[in-house]
Amino acid sequence: MTGDARSFWTYWSASASSNLGSAVGAIALPLTALKVLDATPLQMGLIAAASYAAWLVIGLPAGALVARLPLRGTQVTMDLARALAVASVPIAWWSGHLTITQLVVVALVISFANVMFDVANSTFLPIVVPREQLHERNSLMSATHASTQLGGPSIGGLAIQAFGAVPTLLVDAVSYVVSAALLRSLPSRPAVADASEDRPPMRQMIGEGWRYVTRHPVMAPCMWSATAINFVCGAQLALFALYLVRDLDTPAAFVGFLLAAEGVGSLIGAALSPRVVRRLGSARACVASSIVSFVGGLLIPIGNGWVAWLFFALGNVLFAGGVVIFSTATRTYRQQASPPEMLSRVMATVRFVSWGAIPVGGLVAGLVATWVGARWALVIFAAVGVIDVAIVLLSRIGTLRDLTDLDETDSPAPLNANADAPRSAQ
Repeated sequence: MTGDARSFWTYWSASASSNLGSAVGAIALPLTALKVLDATPLQMGLIAAASYAAWLVIGLPAGALVARLPLRGTQVTMDLARALAVASVPIAWWSGHLTITQLVVVALVISFANVMFDVANSTFLPIVVPREQLHERNSLMSATHASTQLGGPSIGGLAIQAFGAVPTLLVDAVSYVVSAALLRSLPSRPAVADASEDRPPMRQMIGEGWRYVTRHPVMAPCMWSATAINFVCGAQLALFALYLVRDLDTPAAFVGFLLAAEGVGSLIGAALSPRVVRRLGSARACVASSIVSFVGGLLIPIGNGWVAWLFFALGNVLFAGGVVIFSTATRTYRQQASPPEMLSRVMATVRFVSWGAIPVGGLVAGLVATWVGARWALVIFAAVGVIDVAIVLLSRIGTLRDLTDLDETDSPAPLNANADAPRSAQ
């Protein structure tokens, strides 16, 4: 096994560990709020919003920050910060001081650590993977994430049924420690940006990344489309546990299995992504996957009793599968088409906008559910998904077979001081 291959599999193992723990935590934290602290719909919305709020606060400068920091050190530090935040919940519970406020604060700390970790992680992958293997490796990472999303909620639901929601959070904390140890064993990588005195000011670097993405004929509509669908995802994050527990009276163990349907869809999407892209082309795959996700979202809140559980699972499979195919195709395109010195800023800009919609969706969903209930709130937000489809169809993407089909002259040139730096092949 070559050094780069060994580095990739260490990187993959770290991601798999933290993803599995996060999937367990994703069910344990909201059930802690619901079952231990009897949270209201608005409080559930606040926790969901806090889980992604950092993208609105530091999402845009994160790319420039990561470009100035060692990638490995950044990821290790963020892993340890997340472990400490999650571990504080069972400590507070055992001492009798756990509150909704602490859950919101913990979600915020994890959110800020996630931003820095995810931008560094996305920037690190092209370093250890040859360009021609990027789509396959991205598909593998998506499949791994899907597998943890499949197994994590199921394991979490059973653990919660057996031990309670709060003790189950320790699994999440341990997973971050394991991830940090694995990443620490990787060779140290230098900061992406040049450390010389000629390096542009951070404000200029942020502006360059913003202008590059928002003026790009492919990256811009992909970003706005992802923003629309992530707004819906934020609502689902806030409402799913509430809908299953209070509207459908679902047992905790079965809540985990139903939420694992997202992992099934993600796994299917990741497995099909290379084949779909080869057969349809990456642009047409984006159109088709957007339509599939929209249909899936409409199915989620249908029915009562076991019929509702069936539609919830089926809708989640379709929704998640479509999202994974779309995100894999567009993420691979960004990694291939972005100039190397711009990549961290491109990733941060896209995630600032698109992932910034998640806390907004969660907060709005909590307010809407307070007025009309969780089921009708899910119906309303599912209908919002048509915006995602419209953006893709009405943009240049709707006229292409592959995202790379635009002429080189249609793509904006790098906007930084090193404009003559080599860029990735389109």
